[in-house]
This record gives sequence, C-alpha cells and structure tokens, in this order.
Amino acid sequence: MSHIFNWLFEPYFETPNYLIVLEVIGVVFGFLSVWYSKKDNILVFPTGLISTSIFVYILLVYGLLGDMMINAYYFIMSIYGWYVWTRKQDKDHYIPIKKTTKEEHFNSVLLFVGTIGFILIVYSLFDKWNSWTAYVDTFTTALFFVGMWLMAKKRLENWVYWIIGDLISIPLYFYKGLALTALQYILFTIIAIYGYKAWQKQLNTPKTNLLK
Repeated sequence: MSHIFNWLFEPYFETPNYLIVLEVIGVVFGFLSVWYSKKDNILVFPTGLISTSIFVYILLVYGLLGDMMINAYYFIMSIYGWYVWTRKQDKDHYIPIKKTTKEEHFNSVLLFVGTIGFILIVYSLFDKWNSWTAYVDTFTTALFFVGMWLMAKKRLENWVYWIIGDLISIPLYFYKGLALTALQYILFTIIAIYGYKAWQKQLNTPKTNLLK
C-alpha cells in the first residue's frame, strides 16, 4: 500500500504547499461543476469558473501549455454557456436540452480540426514538442473544446466528447505527476456517463427553474 501511496503522491513531496491547496480547491470545484452539469443546474458555470481559473494558474506554473489553454477556453465558454442557459424560449421556460443538429455536427468537426491546427501552431512557436504527451494533449484539447461548446449550447452529445477525453486524460495526468487531477478525471468519467443518461431523459423538456 505504501508503494502505491508513494507512486501517487511522490511528485507532491517537493511541491509548494500553496499549489497543493490550490489544486485541491480546483478539484473540488471542478467536481461540483461536472455534478451540476449532470443535474442540468446553472451552478455548473460559477463553480466551473472558479475551478478553471485556479487550474489556468497551476498549469501555467507547471508549464503545461495545452492544459492551460483548455482551462482558459473553459473559462470563456462558461461565461458564454451561462448566458445561453439563462435564455428563455417563452415567459416561463428556459431552453431545453436538445440533440446536436447536422449543422452543429459539421461545426463540431470544424472546431475539432481547427483546434488541432491552432495547438500545432502554438506548440511549434513555444517549442513544446518535447514529449509524446504533447501529441496526446493536442487530441484531448480538441475533444474538450468541442465538448465544452456543445455543453454550453445544451446539446446531449457533449457528454460523448467528455467521456472519451476523460478516459484518455486519466493515465496522462498520472504520468504528468498530477495524481489528484487524475483521480478527478476518474470521477468526471463516472459522472459523465450518468450525465449522458440523465440528459437523455430530459430531452426537449423545458425547465422553469435552473437551480433544480
């Protein structure tokens, strides 16, 4: 058991305490954000803004450019999603969860390809092609960009992108030495699976209260 503990947490032995505390806070609010997303609750966005702002700083310190850009994008899209979710389709009902349209699927592909192209340019400019993880980061970044965009638009299929990206990220963060973040992604995967099922049951059903 001690060997497993050392393997998980050895990277933290020389990490400043304030960074560990920040990561714990970021993980907690990240978990809350995904949980509220599963429940179709507007609190997904304020909790997400707290988590992503913390991780932008932490990942900047670690020099993990791709991961930092993902969280910066999450921050921006959380503001956009907060606006979209609070729009009403009539006097008493907010916009419902819907399936992705053919046009949105096409735009998702464009966003995925465009994100990969953008990351390739940024990584080349900052000379970040120093590990095989950079190539995986490029792929997961594109997945998460699409997932966040669809989630902000209340589209059911956003969960598919989250699940695939989360499953790839779990071993990746263990390898990078961020065990707490890796454990967070395990929880994210579980919640995302249940989130897909929960949203599927609520398709095309407008809500009168975004806090339930």
